[in-house]
Amino acid sequence: MKKSAFALTRRATAVALLAAPLLAPFAVHAADYPSKPIKFIVPYTPGGTTDLVARTVGQKVSEKLGQPVLIDNRGGAGGNIGMDAVAKAAPDGYTIGFGAISTNALNPHIYKSMAFDPRKDFTAISLLGTSTIVLEVPAASAIKSVPDLIAAAKKNPGLPYATAGAGTSMNLAGVMFAQMTGTDLVHVAYKGSGPAITDMLGNNIGVMFDNLPASLPHIQAGKLRALAVAGPARSPSLPDVPTMAEAGLKGYALDPWFGVYGPAKLPAPIVKALNEAFVEALAMPDVKAKLQQAGFSPRSSTAQELTTLTDTEYKRLGEVAKKAGMTAD
Repeated sequence: MKKSAFALTRRATAVALLAAPLLAPFAVHAADYPSKPIKFIVPYTPGGTTDLVARTVGQKVSEKLGQPVLIDNRGGAGGNIGMDAVAKAAPDGYTIGFGAISTNALNPHIYKSMAFDPRKDFTAISLLGTSTIVLEVPAASAIKSVPDLIAAAKKNPGLPYATAGAGTSMNLAGVMFAQMTGTDLVHVAYKGSGPAITDMLGNNIGVMFDNLPASLPHIQAGKLRALAVAGPARSPSLPDVPTMAEAGLKGYALDPWFGVYGPAKLPAPIVKALNEAFVEALAMPDVKAKLQQAGFSPRSSTAQELTTLTDTEYKRLGEVAKKAGMTAD
């Protein structure tokens, strides 16, 4: 027997009513977003580049969205601990994370086990910008240039160097340096830039690759000596410091990037609201001036652009890590 249009309509209505409780929470959250504070997880300890950028930009995002943006520092495992918390959070827009070239592109290729897959477990929101890596030594060090460091490393195989953690872009910078100079350097991984800089200032370790914003105040105060920057061009904050290429390592260039990510399956309206807030914040003259003065280059993007960058860098750095034999526990 052919079913009447009324019966079909009644059945469709019933199905819709049954499905409504499952769909409603997401629709309501997206429509009312945000209605409570947003947790912004920074997967590194306080005092580093990510912390500075997150707090500066987070304040403006808070003003734009009308809700507090609470910075939650969760350092450890090269940023994996903090970003794992983001991956496992509810996709409601109230937990976002400060991802990086390391956590979202490099780490999966060097850590023996990963609790998340950066290609599947996140929703890209916006690029935040790029940082400059600086090669530095204590001010009292006898090493005054890159050639001096190369000579010292060849004379003393196993020369240690500090970074903010295993698998970070600074770690990659050190690996590239050792490869290109034919030296044997030993990586000493700290839980963030802050503790490493403290040991540098105390002359407990003699060489460090660091993101410039964390070290810049100490360089400007004359407590640390910058030997070179890792990017393709000199930093406006350190115009007299050469690039690695200018210091003799032709072809050496590394520009760490950072971005905002949410958990996978974040609703499109929430992604749009967050993206617009971060884009607006990064374009503010006072924000740009503060970050640039600290050695960070702010730059926003669409969510799709960050997704594409993440995928591209994941593949590229996988080849770099394999060639270098990089590993981390």
